[in-house]
This record gives sequence, structure tokens and C-alpha cells, in this order.
Amino acid sequence: MPRAGLDRGVVVAAAATLADEVGLPNVTMSVLADRLGVRTPSLYKHVDGQADLGRRIAVLALTELGGALRDALQGRAGKDALDAAARAIRSYAVAHPGRYAATVRIDADEPDEQLVAASARVLDSLSAVLVGYPVAPEDRIHALRMLRSLFHGFAVLEAAGGFQLDTDLDASFAWIVTAADHALRGR
Repeated sequence: MPRAGLDRGVVVAAAATLADEVGLPNVTMSVLADRLGVRTPSLYKHVDGQADLGRRIAVLALTELGGALRDALQGRAGKDALDAAARAIRSYAVAHPGRYAATVRIDADEPDEQLVAASARVLDSLSAVLVGYPVAPEDRIHALRMLRSLFHGFAVLEAAGGFQLDTDLDASFAWIVTAADHALRGR
């Protein structure tokens, strides 16, 4: 019988927090069990193993990021929407590097309805940003990949302390958003 107060949501939330603290690769079932004060086999009452736990962390992260994007984009269009989306992604990835890492590599061979829905919310928000730009339907995926690459790359490097030059990070980020705006307008 599961421990009182321990359910799938608690287990996944604890794993996501742990991932933010120690890095996603370091979140194992045994480390998580220690964190929760239970024996490792107890976790299998709530998740189906390491892969399932990773997918559930990804669903949580994408749901949170989708909500952050939705909130950031309210009433915005064009460059304002682009800037708001970029800042929401950057803020989330820097604040939650472990759980954000779970969103990068998702096993497409094992589709999960919750994962697909959470991913769709993020992509729908980014697609809404593109409405303000002259991007042809056949170029939409390319534009989405460009935006994800730019904002993801910057945020992951920032979270890892990868920027060593003394130039202001916010100024660099604003420069990137402006460059993306120009690129999208030029299409």
C-alpha cells in the first residue's frame, strides 16, 4: 500500500525539483527514494520506472512552460510577442534547468497523450508569435525550429554558466530577439 501523502504528483514534483538541484541525469529512482524517505521499490507504485519518470517530468515542465508562454503572450503581437515568448522560455529554462532538460529529448517511439498535449500547447504559443510575421505556411516549422534553437541555446548556456565574457547578458539577449525579429520580417 502506498505511503500516506505520497502519490504520483508528489513523486513527479519531487523528481523535478531534484532535477533542478542536481541535474536530470543524476535523478535516479534510488536518489529520489532517499529524497522522499521511502525505499526504492515504493516508487514503482507511482511510476513505471526511470523512463516513465523522465516522461512525467517532461510533461510537468512542458505544462509549466506552456502556461508561462500563454500568460506572457496575452495581448501581444509582433516583436512584443516574440520578446515575451523569448523571455518566458529563458526565464523558465534558467529557473528550472533540470526539468527543462527533460523536454529536450522526448522518445517519439512511445507517444504519451499528456506529453503530446503539453508539447502542443508550447508549440501553439510559439506558432501564435509567428502570426505577426510574413512566414509562409511551408516555412512555419523552419521558423519554429529557429526560434527554439535561439532561445533554448541561449537559456541553456546561461543556466550552465557558459557565458564568460563581461558583456551584459540581457543586452545580448535583446540583440538576439531583435535579430530574430528582423529575420522573420525579412521572410
